[in-house]
Amino acid sequence: MGSRTMTYGVSVALLCVALVGCGEGGGTGGTAGAGASSTGTGTGGAGGSGGDGGGGTGGSGGSGGGTVDKAKDCADTFGDALTSAFGRVDGTVLAIVKPTDTQCAMPNDDHVVVQVVMDGKAYRMVVNVLSSFGDPNVGYLETTHVMPGPAWQEGWHTGVSLDYPTDLGVQAEEFTAYDMATLSDMIADAIPLGEKISVFAHSSGGASAHKVHRNSAAQDGVIVLDPESAAPKMLLFRFSNQVF
Repeated sequence: MGSRTMTYGVSVALLCVALVGCGEGGGTGGTAGAGASSTGTGTGGAGGSGGDGGGGTGGSGGSGGGTVDKAKDCADTFGDALTSAFGRVDGTVLAIVKPTDTQCAMPNDDHVVVQVVMDGKAYRMVVNVLSSFGDPNVGYLETTHVMPGPAWQEGWHTGVSLDYPTDLGVQAEEFTAYDMATLSDMIADAIPLGEKISVFAHSSGGASAHKVHRNSAAQDGVIVLDPESAAPKMLLFRFSNQVF
């Protein structure tokens, strides 16, 4: 009888030790899991608590980038190779200067200035985003079309022509009018930095070209993106009184 009592007591004691040991193991696993959740570097841990840690690590990867400042690399000096003519600038996009980007050299309070590097120097493509007569909003249209004129080649090309309805097959009613702030943002969003671009525009000579919109005499202004592709994107502009 005494032997059975001693055996029973030892068994109970061993069972208690085992239970305590399991309880501590669960606690340790919970601590390890919490460490993984807060820092993303926790290791080990028993069972399910380690899974909680993994979830914490995944959540920390959700941060994203902010809005790109497309004016941050704007030039403060410019070239002077443009002549007094209607032509096409073929170059690479350096910066997009909106009317609010007054920190840049030669900003414009009612135009977006697309700075283009051509033959190693920066030039200003000045795009209306506000009309000074009639409806102040400017009509805007994005379309795709083969590049009018010769293939893209860096430089200033005169002797070209472009007419919205004749060459691109578009009509006035296809355009949507936008206010200055909205259109400025749309232009900046549409034009990627560091990529090739072509701009049909008028210049009076020097550093700038302008009238990047519907004109007359087959001298319409257009921004051409991805100009070497089979179907470049075209950005077109018109004023409310221009019907075609």
